[in-house]
Amino acid sequence: MKRNALLLFFIALFVCASAQNAPNTIVVDRNGSGHFRTVQQAIDSVRAFNPAGRVTIFIKKGFYKEKLILHTHVCNVHIVGEDRDKTILNYDDHAKINKMGTFKTFTMKISGNDIVMENLTVENSAAELGQAVALFVEGDRITFRNCRFLGNQDTIYAGRENARQLFVNCYIEGTTDFIFGPATAWFEACTIHCKRNSYITAANTPQTIEYGFVFNNCTITLADSVNAMYLGRPWRAYSMTVFMNCTLPKGIKPAGWDNWRNPDNEKTVRYAEYNNSGEGAITDNRVKWAKILTRHQASSITIDEVFKRNDVWKPELK
Repeated sequence: MKRNALLLFFIALFVCASAQNAPNTIVVDRNGSGHFRTVQQAIDSVRAFNPAGRVTIFIKKGFYKEKLILHTHVCNVHIVGEDRDKTILNYDDHAKINKMGTFKTFTMKISGNDIVMENLTVENSAAELGQAVALFVEGDRITFRNCRFLGNQDTIYAGRENARQLFVNCYIEGTTDFIFGPATAWFEACTIHCKRNSYITAANTPQTIEYGFVFNNCTITLADSVNAMYLGRPWRAYSMTVFMNCTLPKGIKPAGWDNWRNPDNEKTVRYAEYNNSGEGAITDNRVKWAKILTRHQASSITIDEVFKRNDVWKPELK
């Protein structure tokens, strides 16, 4: 474990050094030593569908209280923080403020394609008064590496059907339905921290899309007070979620999954598990409408297969 932490530390240092020295780099520093003092100013300076190629936005350590938007014309951008835990993008909207509803509460909204984010924190610090999204991501071919996503209810909205999003070595925390939406998202070696008895996922996978949320080699952790956590419940009828090769602690409900008070969902949802470990991985009392995959069935769930489209996007899991 210490060796892995040390490896991640050196990788983060390498990423930061590379980002600062990369061509087409924009530096953000709250103290005024960079090109801009705010992250949104840096984002807004990127040319629409930039013909010059990838732009790097390097964000120095600091607390940036901003409501951030990367519009659909902001594409092919690499956003890198200087320090994952000390480069913090923060806002504190929640759904009951002026009746704004869930989808306007985001701290950061990514609508453009081909975005890579590394080594920073996105936080919605609103009190538990309603839905409060930290990350709203609806772009395609989006990668998050070594990031933290902090919030309570609805921390990450993985939006837009058929869009592909990859989370690698990320920390995600929340209370209820804190990973939700219709996108196809792969979570690799992430830590998923549950802060209150509730539901981890609320996928909304369309019937015509084969894959929704895939958690592989992830570790689920629970706050001390949590002892009754569901892996997921279906936001809509054909929700797809699978946990493979994950560590599930005591405190995961023996049933595993919930039908969201609608027995008809049991006929259509696509929930599955394979080769998980830990006290919460015992499947003897799982709901009958969730699948325990065989090795052969699980072998077909690869990142290449899940993200397969009519393009050549092949992101690395490391």
